[in-house]
Amino acid sequence: MQVGVIGAGTMGAGIARVASSAGHQVILFDKDTSMLSKAKQALDKSLSGMVDKNKLSSEAARGIIQRISFAEKEDDFKNCGLIIEAVIEDLSIKQAVFGRLEQIVSQACLLASNTSSLSITSVASACKHPERFIGIHFFNPAHLMQLVEIIPSIATASSTVHQAVELIRSWEKQVVLVKDTPGFIVNRLARSFYGEAIRIYEEGLADFATIDYIMKEKGGFRMGPFELMDFIGNDVNYKVTHTVWEQFFYEPKYKPSLTQKRLVESGRLGRKSGRGYYDYADEKAMSVLEVHSNLADDIFNRIISMLINDAVESYYLKIASRDDIDLAMTKGVNYPKGLLKWADEMGCDTVLNHMENLYAQYCEDRYRPSVLLRSMAQNKTLFYQ
Repeated sequence: MQVGVIGAGTMGAGIARVASSAGHQVILFDKDTSMLSKAKQALDKSLSGMVDKNKLSSEAARGIIQRISFAEKEDDFKNCGLIIEAVIEDLSIKQAVFGRLEQIVSQACLLASNTSSLSITSVASACKHPERFIGIHFFNPAHLMQLVEIIPSIATASSTVHQAVELIRSWEKQVVLVKDTPGFIVNRLARSFYGEAIRIYEEGLADFATIDYIMKEKGGFRMGPFELMDFIGNDVNYKVTHTVWEQFFYEPKYKPSLTQKRLVESGRLGRKSGRGYYDYADEKAMSVLEVHSNLADDIFNRIISMLINDAVESYYLKIASRDDIDLAMTKGVNYPKGLLKWADEMGCDTVLNHMENLYAQYCEDRYRPSVLLRSMAQNKTLFYQ
Protein backbone atom coordinates (compact mmCIF):
# COMPACT_ATOMS: atom_id res chain seq x y z
CA MET A 1 0.00 0.00 0.00
CA GLN A 2 1.15 3.51 -0.83
CA VAL A 3 0.82 5.89 2.13
CA GLY A 4 0.44 9.65 1.87
CA VAL A 5 1.32 12.14 4.61
CA ILE A 6 0.26 15.79 4.48
CA GLY A 7 2.43 18.21 6.42
CA ALA A 8 6.23 17.93 6.50
CA GLY A 9 6.73 19.28 10.00
CA THR A 10 8.23 17.22 12.81
CA MET A 11 5.15 15.05 13.23
CA GLY A 12 4.42 14.56 9.53
CA ALA A 13 8.02 13.66 8.75
CA GLY A 14 8.02 11.27 11.72
CA ILE A 15 4.88 9.49 10.51
CA ALA A 16 6.38 9.21 7.02
CA ARG A 17 9.46 7.62 8.56
CA VAL A 18 7.36 5.10 10.51
CA ALA A 19 5.36 4.09 7.42
CA SER A 20 8.50 3.79 5.29
CA SER A 21 10.24 1.73 7.99
CA ALA A 22 7.28 -0.67 7.75
CA GLY A 23 8.04 -1.12 4.04
CA HIS A 24 5.49 1.24 2.47
CA GLN A 25 6.11 3.61 -0.39
CA VAL A 26 5.40 7.02 1.15
CA ILE A 27 4.51 10.37 -0.37
CA LEU A 28 5.22 13.32 1.92
CA PHE A 29 3.56 16.56 0.83
CA ASP A 30 3.72 20.13 2.06
CA LYS A 31 2.54 23.23 0.23
CA ASP A 32 5.62 24.98 1.63
CA THR A 33 8.47 23.42 -0.36
CA SER A 34 11.06 24.69 2.13
CA MET A 35 9.45 22.38 4.71
CA LEU A 36 10.09 19.41 2.42
CA SER A 37 13.79 20.29 2.24
CA LYS A 38 13.99 20.66 6.02
CA ALA A 39 12.18 17.34 6.50
CA LYS A 40 14.59 15.51 4.20
CA GLN A 41 17.62 17.03 5.93
CA ALA A 42 16.23 16.15 9.37
CA LEU A 43 15.48 12.56 8.31
CA ASP A 44 18.94 12.16 6.79
CA LYS A 45 20.59 13.48 9.94
CA SER A 46 18.50 11.34 12.31
CA LEU A 47 18.98 8.14 10.33
CA SER A 48 22.71 8.78 9.92
CA GLY A 49 22.95 9.23 13.69
CA MET A 50 21.29 5.85 14.22
CA VAL A 51 23.71 4.23 11.77
CA ASP A 52 26.68 5.81 13.60
CA LYS A 53 25.36 4.37 16.90
CA ASN A 54 24.90 0.93 15.31
CA LYS A 55 21.15 1.08 15.93
CA LEU A 56 20.38 0.78 12.22
CA SER A 57 22.26 -0.59 9.24
CA SER A 58 23.27 1.81 6.49
CA GLU A 59 21.26 -0.30 4.04
CA ALA A 60 18.11 -0.02 6.15
CA ALA A 61 18.57 3.73 6.56
CA ARG A 62 19.04 4.15 2.82
CA GLY A 63 15.90 2.12 2.17
CA ILE A 64 13.79 4.29 4.49
CA ILE A 65 14.80 7.47 2.66
CA GLN A 66 14.45 5.92 -0.80
CA ARG A 67 10.87 4.84 -0.10
CA ILE A 68 9.83 8.43 0.76
CA SER A 69 8.92 10.75 -2.13
CA PHE A 70 8.79 14.47 -1.38
CA ALA A 71 5.81 15.83 -3.34
CA GLU A 72 4.92 19.40 -4.22
CA LYS A 73 1.36 18.78 -5.40
CA GLU A 74 -1.59 16.93 -3.86
CA ASP A 75 -2.38 15.16 -7.15
CA ASP A 76 0.49 12.78 -6.35
CA PHE A 77 -1.78 11.15 -3.75
CA LYS A 78 -4.14 9.64 -6.34
CA ASN A 79 -2.84 6.05 -5.88
CA CYS A 80 -2.59 6.07 -2.07
CA GLY A 81 -4.46 3.54 0.05
CA LEU A 82 -4.10 5.67 3.21
CA ILE A 83 -3.49 9.38 3.73
CA ILE A 84 -2.66 10.84 7.14
CA GLU A 85 -2.95 14.59 7.67
CA ALA A 86 -0.54 16.29 10.10
CA VAL A 87 -1.05 20.02 9.53
CA ILE A 88 -1.73 22.89 11.94
CA GLU A 89 -4.46 22.36 14.59
CA ASP A 90 -7.07 24.45 12.80
CA LEU A 91 -10.43 22.87 12.01
CA SER A 92 -11.18 24.89 8.86
CA ILE A 93 -7.73 24.16 7.39
CA LYS A 94 -8.07 20.42 8.04
CA GLN A 95 -11.59 20.35 6.57
CA ALA A 96 -10.36 22.12 3.44
CA VAL A 97 -7.53 19.58 3.05
CA PHE A 98 -9.91 16.61 3.10
CA GLY A 99 -12.45 18.35 0.88
CA ARG A 100 -9.75 18.57 -1.80
CA LEU A 101 -8.41 15.06 -1.17
CA GLU A 102 -11.75 13.38 -1.83
CA GLN A 103 -11.63 14.74 -5.37
CA ILE A 104 -8.21 13.14 -5.94
CA VAL A 105 -8.12 9.70 -4.27
CA SER A 106 -10.05 6.51 -4.97
CA GLN A 107 -13.08 5.55 -2.88
CA ALA A 108 -11.03 2.72 -1.32
CA CYS A 109 -8.50 5.15 0.18
CA LEU A 110 -8.65 5.61 3.97
CA LEU A 111 -8.45 9.20 5.16
CA ALA A 112 -7.03 9.97 8.60
CA SER A 113 -6.20 12.95 10.78
CA ASN A 114 -3.36 13.05 13.30
CA THR A 115 -5.11 15.81 15.28
CA SER A 116 -4.34 15.74 18.99
CA SER A 117 -7.43 17.55 20.24
CA LEU A 118 -9.94 18.44 17.52
CA SER A 119 -13.13 16.43 16.99
CA ILE A 120 -12.73 13.67 14.40
CA THR A 121 -16.43 13.95 13.62
CA SER A 122 -16.03 17.68 12.96
CA VAL A 123 -13.08 17.17 10.60
CA ALA A 124 -14.90 14.30 8.83
CA SER A 125 -17.97 16.50 8.26
CA ALA A 126 -16.16 18.06 5.29
CA CYS A 127 -16.12 14.66 3.55
CA LYS A 128 -18.77 13.21 1.27
CA HIS A 129 -17.78 9.75 2.52
CA PRO A 130 -17.10 10.16 6.27
CA GLU A 131 -17.40 6.39 6.71
CA ARG A 132 -13.80 6.02 5.50
CA PHE A 133 -12.47 8.76 7.79
CA ILE A 134 -10.75 8.07 11.12
CA GLY A 135 -8.39 9.62 13.66
CA ILE A 136 -4.89 8.11 13.85
CA HIS A 137 -3.02 10.04 16.53
CA PHE A 138 0.73 9.46 16.85
CA PHE A 139 2.89 10.91 19.60
CA ASN A 140 6.13 12.83 19.14
CA PRO A 141 8.69 11.56 18.22
CA ALA A 142 6.60 9.19 16.12
CA HIS A 143 9.41 6.72 15.39
CA LEU A 144 10.17 6.28 19.12
CA MET A 145 6.78 6.57 20.84
CA GLN A 146 4.98 3.24 20.76
CA LEU A 147 1.43 4.46 21.36
CA VAL A 148 -1.09 5.36 18.66
CA GLU A 149 -4.66 6.40 19.47
CA ILE A 150 -7.27 5.23 16.94
CA ILE A 151 -10.40 7.40 17.06
CA PRO A 152 -13.49 6.60 14.97
CA SER A 153 -16.04 9.35 14.36
CA ILE A 154 -19.72 8.55 14.79
CA ALA A 155 -19.85 8.07 10.99
CA THR A 156 -16.76 5.84 10.66
CA ALA A 157 -17.50 2.36 9.27
CA SER A 158 -16.48 -0.64 11.38
CA SER A 159 -14.45 -1.93 8.42
CA THR A 160 -12.44 1.31 8.45
CA VAL A 161 -11.72 0.89 12.17
CA HIS A 162 -10.58 -2.71 11.62
CA GLN A 163 -8.32 -1.75 8.71
CA ALA A 164 -6.74 1.13 10.63
CA VAL A 165 -6.11 -0.91 13.78
CA GLU A 166 -4.56 -3.83 11.89
CA LEU A 167 -2.41 -1.57 9.73
CA ILE A 168 -0.99 0.48 12.59
CA ARG A 169 -0.32 -2.69 14.60
CA SER A 170 1.62 -4.01 11.60
CA TRP A 171 3.82 -0.92 11.98
CA GLU A 172 4.81 -2.35 15.39
CA LYS A 173 2.81 0.25 17.33
CA GLN A 174 0.61 -0.31 20.36
CA VAL A 175 -2.93 0.73 19.55
CA VAL A 176 -5.67 2.03 21.86
CA LEU A 177 -9.23 2.53 20.63
CA VAL A 178 -10.82 5.76 21.85
CA LYS A 179 -14.24 7.39 21.65
CA ASP A 180 -14.26 10.72 19.79
CA THR A 181 -14.09 12.98 22.81
CA PRO A 182 -12.00 16.15 23.39
CA GLY A 183 -8.34 15.27 23.97
CA PHE A 184 -9.07 11.54 23.43
CA ILE A 185 -7.30 9.67 26.28
CA VAL A 186 -3.80 11.06 26.76
CA ASN A 187 -4.39 14.76 26.13
CA ARG A 188 -7.56 14.66 28.19
CA LEU A 189 -6.25 12.86 31.25
CA ALA A 190 -2.90 14.67 31.31
CA ARG A 191 -4.60 18.07 31.76
CA SER A 192 -4.70 17.69 35.56
CA PHE A 193 -0.98 16.90 35.73
CA TYR A 194 -0.33 20.37 34.32
CA GLY A 195 -3.36 22.33 35.47
CA GLU A 196 -3.35 21.31 39.12
CA ALA A 197 0.41 21.85 39.37
CA ILE A 198 -0.04 25.41 38.06
CA ARG A 199 -2.93 25.96 40.48
CA ILE A 200 -0.73 24.85 43.39
CA TYR A 201 1.97 27.29 42.27
CA GLU A 202 -0.55 30.13 41.87
CA GLU A 203 -1.74 29.55 45.43
CA GLY A 204 1.84 30.07 46.62
CA LEU A 205 2.18 26.59 48.11
CA ALA A 206 5.41 25.75 46.25
CA ASP A 207 7.57 26.91 43.37
CA PHE A 208 8.02 25.17 40.01
CA ALA A 209 11.14 23.23 40.98
CA THR A 210 9.66 21.98 44.25
CA ILE A 211 6.48 20.70 42.60
CA ASP A 212 8.51 18.98 39.88
CA TYR A 213 10.80 17.42 42.47
CA ILE A 214 7.87 16.06 44.49
CA MET A 215 6.15 14.46 41.50
CA LYS A 216 9.40 12.80 40.43
CA GLU A 217 10.51 11.66 43.87
CA LYS A 218 7.15 10.59 45.30
CA GLY A 219 5.36 9.61 42.11
CA GLY A 220 8.16 8.22 40.00
CA PHE A 221 7.33 10.47 37.04
CA ARG A 222 10.24 10.88 34.63
CA MET A 223 9.60 14.62 34.36
CA GLY A 224 7.72 17.02 36.60
CA PRO A 225 4.74 18.95 35.17
CA PHE A 226 6.66 22.20 34.60
CA GLU A 227 9.64 20.41 33.05
CA LEU A 228 7.27 18.56 30.76
CA MET A 229 5.35 21.68 29.72
CA ASP A 230 8.64 23.39 28.89
CA PHE A 231 9.71 20.31 26.93
CA ILE A 232 6.44 20.14 24.96
CA GLY A 233 6.34 23.90 24.45
CA ASN A 234 4.05 26.17 26.42
CA ASP A 235 2.38 27.40 23.25
CA VAL A 236 1.49 23.84 22.24
CA ASN A 237 0.46 22.79 25.75
CA TYR A 238 -1.68 25.89 26.27
CA LYS A 239 -3.39 25.43 22.89
CA VAL A 240 -4.34 21.83 23.69
CA THR A 241 -5.60 22.79 27.16
CA HIS A 242 -7.69 25.63 25.73
CA THR A 243 -9.13 23.38 23.00
CA VAL A 244 -10.08 20.59 25.43
CA TRP A 245 -11.64 23.12 27.86
CA GLU A 246 -13.60 24.81 25.07
CA GLN A 247 -14.82 21.54 23.53
CA PHE A 248 -15.98 20.28 26.93
CA PHE A 249 -18.22 23.36 27.15
CA TYR A 250 -15.85 25.08 29.60
CA GLU A 251 -15.55 22.22 32.07
CA PRO A 252 -13.83 23.75 35.17
CA LYS A 253 -11.24 20.97 35.67
CA TYR A 254 -9.75 21.70 32.22
CA LYS A 255 -9.68 25.48 32.61
CA PRO A 256 -6.45 27.04 31.23
CA SER A 257 -4.31 29.20 33.49
CA LEU A 258 -3.34 32.84 33.16
CA THR A 259 0.15 31.88 34.32
CA GLN A 260 0.75 29.80 31.22
CA LYS A 261 -1.06 32.26 28.96
CA ARG A 262 1.28 35.04 30.09
CA LEU A 263 4.33 32.85 29.42
CA VAL A 264 3.11 32.23 25.88
CA GLU A 265 2.39 35.92 25.34
CA SER A 266 5.91 36.82 26.48
CA GLY A 267 7.54 34.23 24.20
CA ARG A 268 8.71 32.03 27.08
CA LEU A 269 7.79 28.83 25.32
CA GLY A 270 10.14 26.48 27.15
CA ARG A 271 13.27 24.68 26.01
CA LYS A 272 12.86 25.68 22.37
CA SER A 273 13.03 29.39 23.30
CA GLY A 274 15.56 28.96 26.10
CA ARG A 275 13.13 30.06 28.77
CA GLY A 276 9.73 29.00 30.06
CA TYR A 277 8.91 28.08 33.62
CA TYR A 278 12.68 27.72 33.92
CA ASP A 279 15.54 29.81 32.58
CA TYR A 280 17.68 27.21 30.81
CA ALA A 281 20.74 29.43 30.93
CA ASP A 282 20.67 29.14 34.74
CA GLU A 283 22.16 25.84 35.89
CA LYS A 284 20.58 26.23 39.34
CA ALA A 285 17.07 27.01 38.07
CA MET A 286 15.74 23.53 38.88
CA SER A 287 17.57 23.00 42.16
CA VAL A 288 15.62 22.22 45.33
CA LEU A 289 17.12 22.57 48.80
CA GLU A 290 14.62 20.91 51.11
CA VAL A 291 10.97 19.83 51.00
CA HIS A 292 8.87 19.27 54.12
CA SER A 293 7.33 15.79 54.06
CA ASN A 294 3.82 17.07 54.82
CA LEU A 295 3.98 19.51 51.91
CA ALA A 296 5.25 16.76 49.62
CA ASP A 297 2.38 14.47 50.62
CA ASP A 298 -0.23 17.19 50.15
CA ILE A 299 1.00 18.18 46.69
CA PHE A 300 1.45 14.63 45.44
CA ASN A 301 -1.92 13.45 46.74
CA ARG A 302 -3.69 16.44 45.24
CA ILE A 303 -2.29 15.99 41.74
CA ILE A 304 -2.47 12.18 41.61
CA SER A 305 -6.04 12.18 42.94
CA MET A 306 -7.10 14.62 40.23
CA LEU A 307 -5.48 12.40 37.59
CA ILE A 308 -7.07 9.21 38.93
CA ASN A 309 -10.49 10.82 39.33
CA ASP A 310 -10.51 11.87 35.67
CA ALA A 311 -9.31 8.43 34.54
CA VAL A 312 -12.12 6.79 36.54
CA GLU A 313 -14.63 9.19 35.01
CA SER A 314 -13.34 8.39 31.51
CA TYR A 315 -13.78 4.69 32.18
CA TYR A 316 -17.28 5.33 33.56
CA LEU A 317 -18.21 7.22 30.37
CA LYS A 318 -16.74 4.41 28.21
CA ILE A 319 -14.19 6.67 26.52
CA ALA A 320 -11.92 3.63 26.35
CA SER A 321 -11.44 0.26 28.00
CA ARG A 322 -9.66 -0.18 31.33
CA ASP A 323 -6.58 -1.63 29.68
CA ASP A 324 -6.47 1.01 26.93
CA ILE A 325 -6.74 3.87 29.45
CA ASP A 326 -3.79 2.54 31.43
CA LEU A 327 -1.77 1.62 28.34
CA ALA A 328 -2.33 5.09 26.89
CA MET A 329 -0.88 6.85 29.93
CA THR A 330 2.13 4.56 30.35
CA LYS A 331 3.04 4.52 26.65
CA GLY A 332 1.74 7.93 25.56
CA VAL A 333 3.23 10.13 28.31
CA ASN A 334 5.47 7.64 30.13
CA TYR A 335 3.57 7.61 33.42
CA PRO A 336 5.16 5.16 35.87
CA LYS A 337 1.94 3.11 36.04
CA GLY A 338 -1.62 3.15 34.73
CA LEU A 339 -3.97 5.49 36.57
CA LEU A 340 -6.63 2.82 37.17
CA LYS A 341 -3.99 0.46 38.52
CA TRP A 342 -2.80 3.34 40.71
CA ALA A 343 -6.37 3.74 41.96
CA ASP A 344 -6.34 0.11 43.10
CA GLU A 345 -3.00 0.57 44.87
CA MET A 346 -4.02 3.77 46.67
CA GLY A 347 -7.57 2.59 47.24
CA CYS A 348 -10.60 4.30 45.73
CA ASP A 349 -11.69 5.27 49.25
CA THR A 350 -8.39 7.13 49.78
CA VAL A 351 -8.68 8.94 46.44
CA LEU A 352 -12.31 9.78 47.16
CA ASN A 353 -11.33 11.23 50.53
CA HIS A 354 -8.73 13.49 48.89
CA MET A 355 -11.27 14.68 46.29
CA GLU A 356 -13.99 15.30 48.87
CA ASN A 357 -11.57 17.32 51.01
CA LEU A 358 -10.60 19.45 48.01
CA TYR A 359 -14.24 19.94 47.06
CA ALA A 360 -15.13 20.94 50.63
CA GLN A 361 -12.20 23.36 50.79
CA TYR A 362 -12.68 25.08 47.41
CA CYS A 363 -16.40 24.51 46.63
CA GLU A 364 -15.43 24.24 42.95
CA ASP A 365 -16.75 21.76 40.41
CA ARG A 366 -13.22 20.97 39.25
CA TYR A 367 -12.88 18.86 42.40
CA ARG A 368 -16.17 16.93 42.20
CA PRO A 369 -15.56 13.18 42.58
CA SER A 370 -16.57 10.77 39.81
CA VAL A 371 -19.77 8.87 40.55
CA LEU A 372 -17.90 5.63 39.75
CA LEU A 373 -15.09 6.53 42.17
CA ARG A 374 -17.67 7.05 44.90
CA SER A 375 -19.42 3.77 44.08
CA MET A 376 -16.17 1.77 44.03
CA ALA A 377 -15.04 3.31 47.32
CA GLN A 378 -18.33 2.39 48.99
CA ASN A 379 -18.33 -1.16 47.61
CA LYS A 380 -14.57 -1.65 48.09
CA THR A 381 -14.15 -2.90 44.52
CA LEU A 382 -11.07 -2.88 42.31
CA PHE A 383 -10.40 -2.26 38.64
CA TYR A 384 -8.01 -5.23 38.52
CA GLN A 385 -9.36 -8.23 40.44
